This record gives sequence, structure tokens and C-alpha cells, in this order.
Amino acid sequence: MGSIFGLIITMMILGGSIAASGVRIVNQSDEALVETLGKYTGKKLSPGLNFVVPFLDRVVFKQTIRERVLDIPPQQCITRDNVSISVDAVVYWRIVDMEKAYYKVENLQSAMVNLVLTQVRAEMGKLELDETFTARSEINEILLRELDISTDPWGVKVTRVELRDIVPSKAVQDSMELQMAAERKKRAAILTSEGERESAVNSAKGRAESAVLDAEARKTAAILDAEAEQKSIILRAQALQQEQVLQAQATAQAIQIIAKTIAADPDARESLQYILAQQYLEMGLKIGSSDSSKVMFMDPKSIPATLEGMRAIVGDGNTPPMG
Repeated sequence: MGSIFGLIITMMILGGSIAASGVRIVNQSDEALVETLGKYTGKKLSPGLNFVVPFLDRVVFKQTIRERVLDIPPQQCITRDNVSISVDAVVYWRIVDMEKAYYKVENLQSAMVNLVLTQVRAEMGKLELDETFTARSEINEILLRELDISTDPWGVKVTRVELRDIVPSKAVQDSMELQMAAERKKRAAILTSEGERESAVNSAKGRAESAVLDAEARKTAAILDAEAEQKSIILRAQALQQEQVLQAQATAQAIQIIAKTIAADPDARESLQYILAQQYLEMGLKIGSSDSSKVMFMDPKSIPATLEGMRAIVGDGNTPPMG
């Protein structure tokens, strides 16, 4: 009885071990391929708990379907103008078909590295040295397109290709530095000459504008002076005219007053004649005492005639002459 119980326990343990060997757990974002008696029949294990037939089924390939990074080591390339450069790159890719990735190529990652190296050398050989630095984005796009087409039979999707470093040889770097130094000196000389030219042009423009402004200022000042002089002449003429008018009016009023006085008092005629004669003599004395006069000749005989003329002016014309 005890031996039978031990056999049952042994069989249960053996059965449990066999059943446990048929359990497979696949992590998220992973897939696995299963062969039955060495042949793939399309059985694929998805993430989670899976069961296989012990001793008959075997998991032959398990890989992630997430995007992965493939680091391409530096390699020597020759450009179209026969310059040696060192180029390395980074490739982002992922498996989209697990069956092709395992059965269509042996050692997928090694195959991809060699394919990328070949494509990089081919593309670098189409360009000159200067173009490799300026057309990096275009090279990345070309590599992406070519690699995606080439790896499609392997069940691989290439999502991105980036060239990291493009390093020329030491001799080429030295010549490039000399070229850049010469180019900088050339640009500096050009900038200096352009600055001097602009300075000279600005100075000439400034002098021309200053001369124009000075001429306009002189013209404006001359016009203003002429207008002021014209106004001054007009004002003086008007003042002189007003003065003459006032003097004429005063003379006319004086004559009218004298005429009225003589008409009202005939005896005042003799007094007026005396006053006029006296003023005439005083005028002669003033002329004689002037600084600009040295000698004055006066005819005594002309005095009665002068007084007679004045008498005729203030008289009525019927008064007998003075004798």
C-alpha cells in the first residue's frame, strides 16, 4: 500500500513538472515564435499567459516589437572629390513582422549594421566634402528611404536615420582652418571697405545737405531783409507824407486864422507886416550864424520889396506900397 501511494505521489510530481514546462509568460510589447517538432506552423505567443505542448512545442525566437536604437560605429568613407572622412550614424528601427525577422535573415542586427555601413559609404561617395556638411538633412532622408526599402523583406521598419559626426582627416582639417581664416580676413576687409565707403557717402551727403540748408537760410534771410527794408521804406514814405499833409493843414489853418484876424481888424495888418519883417531878419541871422556858412550878402534894397511881397500875400491887394 505504501509503495502504491509513493508511486502516485511521484506521478503527480512528474505530471506537475510536465504541465509547468508547458506554461510560457510573454511580457508586454514582446512576441515569441513556436515550432512544433522543428517546424513553424504559424503559432505565435502574444503578451500574457500562454500554453505550449511539452516536448513537442519549442519557443525558438522571442523579441520585442518596440522601437530600438542601432549604433553604427565610425567608418572611413571617400567623397567624390577624393577626401577621406570618418562617418558614424544612429538608426531607429523596430520589428513589424516577427516571422520574417527570424526566418528571412540570419542575425538580423548584424545584417542591418552592414547594410547601413554600405548605404552610408555609397551616399558619401556621391557628394563632395563641402556638400557633406551642408546637405546632412538630405542625406538622412535618402538613407532612411533606402534602408526602409532594403529591410522591408526582413520584417523591419526603419523609422529614422541620423548622421552624428562627419570628421575629415587631420590634413583636411588643417587646410579647412586655413581656408576659413582666409575667408574671415576677406569678409573683414570687405566689411571695412564697405564701412569706409558708407562713411564717405554719408559725409558727402551731410556736406551737401549742410550747403543746401545754408543757401536756403541765406536766401530766406535776404528775402526777409528785403521785405523788412521795403516795409521800412513804405512806412517812412507814409510818415513823411502824413507829416507833409499835417504841415500843409497847419499852414492852411494858420493862413485862415491870419486872414480872419486881418479881416476882423484892419489895423492888425501893419503889425503882421512888422512881425514878418522881423522873422525874415531873424532867419537871415540864423543862416549867417550857421557852421556851414562863412559869408552872407544881403541887399538892403531888397528888404522893402520882400516886405511888399509878404504884404501882398497877407493884404487885400489895395493897400498902398511901403516907401
